[in-house]
Order: sequence, then structure tokens, then C-alpha cells
Amino acid sequence: MNHPASPADLLRATLSDLLGGLPPKQAAGAVERLIASYRGATPTDAPILRDRADVVAYAAYRMPATFEAVRAALAAFADAVPEGWVPASHVDVGGGTGAATWAVTDTWAGARPVTVLDWAEPALALGREIAAANPELREAVWQRSRIGAALTIESTDLVTVSYVLNELDEAARAALVDAAATAAQAVVIVEAGTPAGYARVIEARDRLIAAGFRIAAPCPHSAACPIVPGTDWCHFSARVSRSSLHRQVKGGSLPYEDEKFSYVAATRFPPAPAPARVVRRPQIRKGQVLLDLCEAEEQLRRTTITKRHGDLYKAARDADWGDGWPPSGARE
Repeated sequence: MNHPASPADLLRATLSDLLGGLPPKQAAGAVERLIASYRGATPTDAPILRDRADVVAYAAYRMPATFEAVRAALAAFADAVPEGWVPASHVDVGGGTGAATWAVTDTWAGARPVTVLDWAEPALALGREIAAANPELREAVWQRSRIGAALTIESTDLVTVSYVLNELDEAARAALVDAAATAAQAVVIVEAGTPAGYARVIEARDRLIAAGFRIAAPCPHSAACPIVPGTDWCHFSARVSRSSLHRQVKGGSLPYEDEKFSYVAATRFPPAPAPARVVRRPQIRKGQVLLDLCEAEEQLRRTTITKRHGDLYKAARDADWGDGWPPSGARE
């Protein structure tokens, strides 16, 4: 019996087909130039993706990583929302070629009204083309929109904003978050897992809370982040299968890489966040597991789980960075 391909498999296959029409040296050169542009410290006032070659190369390079990071954030968010809640509509702000829309269909099956807003017409055009491979995205609307102070968002259940805030100045970031808060029942924001990306996420988190939202993930509470500014940053990791283009650009031989990301998911309705969140890679030692947790008591704490904890010890050995803790059903 043939099972339908997952959104992740469909996306990989579609991107591979697209890249096949682009000379490898041109693709690698476009990616290297675009990476340099995206890493610039100054927010841009024009679309970075200029033409189809740019967009194809960058989509093939970045869409899988964006998809995995957003999917990981949405999985934690989905665990915290009321049972049976599914977004009936979705707006992806600054969505480019639509990686977040694919992650939403992977998290909640079924077609829904989807709108992707971006100011780069070549990115929207390619996103529309790629989405044709996903039955749940074939009716999506790809709309050119300047992402900034003048942004308006139609009322929707879910707004996603992934890897966008880094391209905006402070005023435009605030306007985007406020527009999302006004329009949506739930907002999920993902940024690079760097100190600067975390700072942008915390800034957005504060604005969402001020607008009446409650934090669903990754935090187990809606109080202030317990991390002292400048001493550390909260981020997580998603594993990404590397394409031949990844290996060519980065010169690596591993079949995967780890995408580091920071995120916040918030809702207007009451969520049920995890009692705690594993915020570092667990350290497994003989007979014990060390877990660094962000806890509902608004604190960071390292806890040691040993064999005497029974089922909890087995769960700790299987726990991963970013997981909620303890898992439901695990007990001493």
C-alpha cells in the first residue's frame, strides 16, 4: 500500500527538481551572496531576493531549515493548545517562498485559507509554484505586501513570522508584532538561534503579553524570562537533511546539519504550557541524566534524574533539547 508523501518529503523532492534546472556554480554563487546580505547588520529597505535564480537557489538552501525550525516550534505549540484546536486559517507574514505554510500543513492536516505576505514578487511566484505540489496549499493566496509600519493583516486564527524580524528596524518590528496581535488568535515567531535573534524574540514576546496574549511555548509561564540579559540566550535545534547544494556551499560531508533557532508561540485563548522545558542538550552519564530546565516557577534549574526515579529516568534518557518536561505518563 502506498502512503502519501509527508510535507517534508514533498518539499525536498520539489526543491530538488527546481534546482536541477540551475547550473551548480550559479546556484552556489547566488547562495553565498545572499547569505552575506542576510547576515548584514543593517536592515534592508528593498527585497534581497531579486530574480528567479536568486530565489530558487536560496529556497533550495534555506527552505528545508526554515521548515524544520518552524515545524519544531509548531509541535511544541500544538502540545500546549486545547485538545482538538486546529487553526481554521493562517497568514504567513514575510513568508517568502512559504516554508512556514508547509510546516503548518505538517502539524495540522487539512486545507484551510492561507495567505502569504511578502514584498519580493519573485519569492511569491516561486512559493506559488512550489505549493502546487502540496494539495493542502494549492488554494493559498500569495500577496505582495510591504512588511513594516503600514502592514495590515486580515483577521485569522494563526499568524506565523519566521526569520523576518532581523530584516526590520525596531519600529517596523513593533508594528509587525502589533498587527499580528490585532489580527490573530495565535502568533508563532521564529528567529535565528543567536543572541540577537533571541533578543528580537523576547522583544516580540513582551509586546504580545502586553497585548493580552499568553505564552504557550517554549516558556512554561508568561512572566519575565529568567535569563539575565547578556549572560545567555534561549534557543533550540532542529536537524535538517543536507542537499547537495548545502554540501557544495558549506564544503561539508555530513548528510545533515542542525538549525539553531529561537521562538515564541502565544495565544489569546488559555494554553496549557509544559510544566518545564529542556533548554540545553541533556547530559547522559552512567546511571543519571542531567537536565537543564526552564520551570513554571520562573527559574532556570539543573535537575539530576537517576535510576531510582523509575519511569522518569527512562523518559529522561529519551528526552531531547526543546522537549517539555516531564512527559505525560512518566512518573517515579
